[in-house]
Amino acid sequence: MIESLVTFVVGMSGGHAALAIVLFTLAVRVLLLPLSVRQARSAKVKERLAPELRRLQKRFGRDPQRLSKEVSALYAREGSSPFAGIMPGLAQAPFLWLMYQVATHPTALAGQQLLGAPLGQQVAGMVANYGLISWPFSVFVVIIALVALVAWLSSRKIRSTLTEEQPETLRKIMPLLPWGSVVAAAVLPLAAGLYLLVSTAWTFGERAVLAARAG
Repeated sequence: MIESLVTFVVGMSGGHAALAIVLFTLAVRVLLLPLSVRQARSAKVKERLAPELRRLQKRFGRDPQRLSKEVSALYAREGSSPFAGIMPGLAQAPFLWLMYQVATHPTALAGQQLLGAPLGQQVAGMVANYGLISWPFSVFVVIIALVALVAWLSSRKIRSTLTEEQPETLRKIMPLLPWGSVVAAAVLPLAAGLYLLVSTAWTFGERAVLAARAG
């Protein structure tokens, strides 16, 4: 089934698997755009409700069940949800899993390359087959470096939106989350790294546009 799907998508892209991955990623992100818009609105709602959320935290901090109930009710009155912010990431997980299945399939990406680097190989395979000083390995390094650049920009953006009023643990963890894509790109096949690069770059640009429109 995976091989048939790849054959179809690659065929629709003129036989270029790398282009097919880019187009697939863009299609996924367009499909998830309504969730991203909802996420941006949820962020604005959370910012507006911050004083009320702090009041509830002080009042029901020793009763987590009651606090959760009150917070959910507060968001419900605003037509939002405390979990709206993580929905795009969760919704994207099945597509990342599909890309991983494609990239690790023994024959699905056979012979398919990105600028001379095999799409189905991980960085360890690149080193074993081509060596550290090689063009295919360099392509993989560039992809990881670009993912790292996007992660750094995203981390800075997240850090700039955090306030002293938010929990310290949250302020420490949130800026680190974008770096997970770098780790994934370093251990997954090149095809998955390409998917992550396009997807994370889209996320960064999308957030900037939605934040500007919300402002």
